[in-house]
Amino acid sequence: MHRHRVFSPALVLIAVVALAFAGCGSDDGGSASSGGEPELVVFAAASLTTAFEEYGDQFDGADVKFSFAGSDDLAAQIRQGVVPDVYAAANTSLPDELADDGLLEKPETFVTNKLVIGVPAGSDIDDVSDLTEPGTTIAIGDPEVPVGAYTREVLDKLPPEESKAILDNVASSEPDVSSIAAKIAQGAVDAGFIYRSDVAASNGDIEEVDLPSKVSPDVAYGIAVTTDAAQPELAQEFVDGAIDGEGQQILLDAGFGPVK
Repeated sequence: MHRHRVFSPALVLIAVVALAFAGCGSDDGGSASSGGEPELVVFAAASLTTAFEEYGDQFDGADVKFSFAGSDDLAAQIRQGVVPDVYAAANTSLPDELADDGLLEKPETFVTNKLVIGVPAGSDIDDVSDLTEPGTTIAIGDPEVPVGAYTREVLDKLPPEESKAILDNVASSEPDVSSIAAKIAQGAVDAGFIYRSDVAASNGDIEEVDLPSKVSPDVAYGIAVTTDAAQPELAQEFVDGAIDGEGQQILLDAGFGPVK
């Protein structure tokens, strides 16, 4: 078992800068933890939190340090000069864009997911049309974050009057899917658009309502090693395990789907 730490986006820049200075004295060109293991910095979409924390515990040879947030926020930090070893996003477009700009090695699609309507356990909501009822409170993701973009894909495919009624009931727009799931679990909203994996991670506090197949978006996740990774070999091992190894199995067990 290997310990790992989770950093908030606000603190990650300070942490990575500190890592760079600490790494100056290490023999392998990267930083090392107090236990002597090199530190592997992973930026990952908020929806990967539960699965990746477990994967980090099982990952051999490194003390894995995570920063979980909206994929767009993490991509912006990389563009601003923060350099993790691995970047994993809840879509494929952000990794592709970073790779095109020379900031990532070639991204791979490593897992899929399913967008669903999440509701508090015991809710009477059992269809997307129920979200149009006056007084229903809904949480969605900001337009820039993948879960928000997927949600707007759904709304664009619904009849205009239904889509408008749902948008009129939006009580909260959130920067990442974990914030939406938290509001649902707490009963702060009646429903929210989240991923199936978030339902699985809720320990029964959230139930899912499936979207009609004709409006359900394709949700795929991309992952890559950064071009300036301090631990490129370990980073590649982490990526390989997420694609086809122990990490992949952990992801599947956590409610994610395989790449089709």
